[in-house]
Amino acid sequence: MRKANSYILEEIGKSLEEIPDDVIDQTIDALSSARKVFIYGAGRSGLAGKFFAVRLVQLGLDVHFVGDMTTPIVGVGDLTIILSNTGETMSVVQTANISRRLGSNVIGVTSEPSSKLAHASNLVICIPQVCNGDKKENAPLGTLFENAAVIFFDSLIPLLMKILDQDENDMRHRHAIWV
Repeated sequence: MRKANSYILEEIGKSLEEIPDDVIDQTIDALSSARKVFIYGAGRSGLAGKFFAVRLVQLGLDVHFVGDMTTPIVGVGDLTIILSNTGETMSVVQTANISRRLGSNVIGVTSEPSSKLAHASNLVICIPQVCNGDKKENAPLGTLFENAAVIFFDSLIPLLMKILDQDENDMRHRHAIWV
């Protein structure tokens, strides 16, 4: 367990260091200026996106997860954030293409900068898989991508709090269990 833990933490740190500052700045600008934010991902990538959606709701943003029954249509002035490790999942690529066609700004989060998702996105956040040969043993399938995405998104929250003039108390009042 300790070997896998150390490996995962080290590899995530290396991956996140590879994301350029200008991509982070563009992501913050897009989030802070969006009319509505839509998030989508299939499987565990979708769960990573849902974690981020909860934080954005707590910041007071109008956020929807694509595929939920109450999700409105995307449009001009909106932001759609789509996660996929491979960037090739059919539903993910279709969502990116439809969102752009309807006028939404699309941010693709993937480990593959030349993927179909990357090509369909206005901005790509590439979370590279900089890992050594221990990947299969200590972090199978999309473990590194999904965990790195969660940490990347959580690391944006303090920046957004400052820009949106929100503090922890403001966020607590929007917490789902009304504490």
